[in-house]
Amino acid sequence: MTPLPEGLRFSADGLVPAIVQDATDGTVLMLAYMNADALELTRSTGFTHFWSRSRQTLWKKGETSGHVQRVVSMAYDCDGDALLVQVQQHNVACHTGQRSCFYREVPVPAVVEVASGAATPTPAAVLDALYRLILTRRDTGAETSYVHTLFQRGQDVMCKKVVEEAAEVLLASKNGSTEEIVYEMADVWFHALVLLGFHTIHPHEVLRELQRRFGLPGGGKPEPVSVSQPTS
Repeated sequence: MTPLPEGLRFSADGLVPAIVQDATDGTVLMLAYMNADALELTRSTGFTHFWSRSRQTLWKKGETSGHVQRVVSMAYDCDGDALLVQVQQHNVACHTGQRSCFYREVPVPAVVEVASGAATPTPAAVLDALYRLILTRRDTGAETSYVHTLFQRGQDVMCKKVVEEAAEVLLASKNGSTEEIVYEMADVWFHALVLLGFHTIHPHEVLRELQRRFGLPGGGKPEPVSVSQPTS
């Protein structure tokens, strides 16, 4: 394997901080630490490995959860004391079910806030933002929260809501009203995100599946296996 760059420096305790970033959209997913062994395992296997400072042991990201990180590229900063690891994240990075470990905001003074309307996510970012909000409502929502109530009532209720909202889409389609179709489809997507939150599956996994199927015949789904009928 190619030797490590001479400019890369480990701290006195033999560690280097590694910032992990989604290679697809640039989201900062997590911060962890690598020692020389973890870095070599990461390079040799193509999956992120780290050193646990609390448990004093090597660990592979996603080894128990299945939420592995496939390495796309690695770089180190100008001082040589920090790594940037770009990955393809399977499902979510945070053990809480959030896509990124950096999901809790720190309030900033009004004088430094930018009045740019950033509080409302762009269409491209709304699925991730809405999913994060759903998980927040799931874990810390008030009793009056609709989403929190759905989680309290359980999986069967969530599944029923998806079916009910899908039926509303069918009726809207039959009515031929564009506005009604969009409104009802938004309800389906919302309740589908709630159901994904129940299973802690990030919507990016659905997008990746659609990406995998893109341009494939039959929508990328395998052809049904035909069973030959016996001849008389």
